[in-house]
Amino acid sequence: MNKAIIFDLDGVIVDTAKYHYLAWRKIALDLGFDFSEVQNEMLKGVSRVQSLEFLLESGNIQLPQARKDELLHAKNQHYLSLISDMDASEMLEGIPQLLQDLRQHQVPFALGSASKNARLILDSLNLTDWFTAIVDGNEVTQAKPDPEVFLIAAQKLGYKPEDCIVVEDSQAGIQAANAVGMTSVGIGSKEVLYESQFLLENTAQLTFEFLKEL
Repeated sequence: MNKAIIFDLDGVIVDTAKYHYLAWRKIALDLGFDFSEVQNEMLKGVSRVQSLEFLLESGNIQLPQARKDELLHAKNQHYLSLISDMDASEMLEGIPQLLQDLRQHQVPFALGSASKNARLILDSLNLTDWFTAIVDGNEVTQAKPDPEVFLIAAQKLGYKPEDCIVVEDSQAGIQAANAVGMTSVGIGSKEVLYESQFLLENTAQLTFEFLKEL
């Protein structure tokens, strides 16, 4: 296999989306309005700052920057409390076997995530040392669909963009991968990820054999 793999974290390695949703919904309820799971789908692959702006817009609320900063901190603290008890059992179906197969066949793989808590989550899953490279929200200045996170990951891996396969569950992530000529594999519904070059319903279908064929 002559390509490297770049994984998103949320919705690909582990399902932390539910914890993000609960944390954002708490912020919304504290501000006096509700926030649905359907609305939360729009936050996938989006930075924390942009997510807050979307949340406030959906509640038709305008706030000074100082208050926004407080809410960003509060959201993160609540999210951290929710994920503090995570362990390897929360990895999505098929992922443990896939990562083992990639290591066995010496295929390099990286994490390319907008999350600033990515390393904390990988530590909880005992996966940090498995990745050849890790790029998270602390290293990038542009959120997806800007391809910056994937370009940095490819550079760390020592591979050209066109020799990388990106696995994503968000529209923004798929767009970022496509923008720089990476092979995009979407995990989810065709209604959302219609721009992905290859589409799988779930991570159980994401096998070493499938990636090797690409």
